[in-house]
Amino acid sequence: MGKLNNPRLFLILILSYLSDRANGKVNFKELVDAKLKQLNKPAVKTIQSEDGDIIDCVDIYKQPAFDHPALKNHIIQMRPSFDLKKEKPSTENESSKPVVSQTWQRSGSCPEGTIPIRRIRREDLLRAESIDRFGRKPRAIVSKSNTTNQKDGHFPFINNTNIVLPTVEYESVAMLVAVGTDFIGATGDINIWNPRLSSPTDEFTTAQIWVKSGPADVFESVECGWIVFPNLYGDNRTRLFTHWTLDGTTSTGCYDLNCDGFVHTNPEIALGAALEPLSSLYGQQYYITVGMFKDPQTNNWWVKVGGDTPIGYWPGNLFSFLNHSSTLVEWGGLLFSPNVRTSNHTTAGMGSGHFASGLFGKACFIQNIATMDFSWQLKYPQWVGTWDNEFNCYSAYIDQQSNGTSPVFFFGGPGRNPDCP
Repeated sequence: MGKLNNPRLFLILILSYLSDRANGKVNFKELVDAKLKQLNKPAVKTIQSEDGDIIDCVDIYKQPAFDHPALKNHIIQMRPSFDLKKEKPSTENESSKPVVSQTWQRSGSCPEGTIPIRRIRREDLLRAESIDRFGRKPRAIVSKSNTTNQKDGHFPFINNTNIVLPTVEYESVAMLVAVGTDFIGATGDINIWNPRLSSPTDEFTTAQIWVKSGPADVFESVECGWIVFPNLYGDNRTRLFTHWTLDGTTSTGCYDLNCDGFVHTNPEIALGAALEPLSSLYGQQYYITVGMFKDPQTNNWWVKVGGDTPIGYWPGNLFSFLNHSSTLVEWGGLLFSPNVRTSNHTTAGMGSGHFASGLFGKACFIQNIATMDFSWQLKYPQWVGTWDNEFNCYSAYIDQQSNGTSPVFFFGGPGRNPDCP
């Protein structure tokens, strides 16, 4: 696979940069303008959302995905070839309600044949680490061995075996981990909150599902859930996101539609747009159902939200390992900060900002957890365990009310407290 930016535009940017530098100047404004033109495709209609976002309704065949060389002649698959019937939830609390609502939808809708894309503005690019890395996760430093400071065995304990997962620098996680050989789908109802961050410039927090395969330090993954990421989106709102990578985020992939790759097909849901309403402490709880499934006919990895609403897919020919199946699925939270696992630990929240022990109404949860293999049956994974690499800061807990119901996974925490770090 080649570099995932438009190679011709990238070459133009580099040549322009070198020419200007040779003449004693760097024309940064032109670099920014060129990147904005690459990211923001011509709009058929523009919607000004009341939360400040601008949503462009873009011709579905002119979306960023088709800047990728491998997708030059790609024919859009408008709907998945499979139909997963939504069954009655096995774990449902009367105080929780499903959500598939975004703030911008109150201000308008996109016409047929277009998709909604959140517009990237100049100030968004200027907040990024660099123009080239806009829309990507911060550079990851992954250790391949036992990398946490834990001494109590809080690694996943699966099938009577401790599974040592690599720790990424600056990341703290609290998750449910399932291992296998042939996962071709995963789903769950993710409780929606708006946790507080300590720093708007170098922290973000998520509640999500990861589907992974490949070597631990250069894994392939597709991800979906909600995120609070001020440096990327410009505010503290809770937003729907997708992410993908081919090499553990070293040089490939991005969030949402901020690079070529993800093919968006749904005219009603915008990636990166704010979700509403939000859950409240001991009050009404809201969740969004998220699922990622590999199409048996095309090998495309589809994203579904709200149970049975497909929003788009990553083409199967982008991947090597995931082109067949996944070997690792994770549900839970991630907190990114330079101040995790340090003596000056961040006070940023994960999940609801409360520990998993708070349970329903206080802690963030994921319910109706399921994976799918080649039997095409959704079921709770057989080999599963929890992992919290800073358990005094952010915790993970599986709660099962009875043998007749599926377990509910609770996770999260406040960060720095008398026991953390």
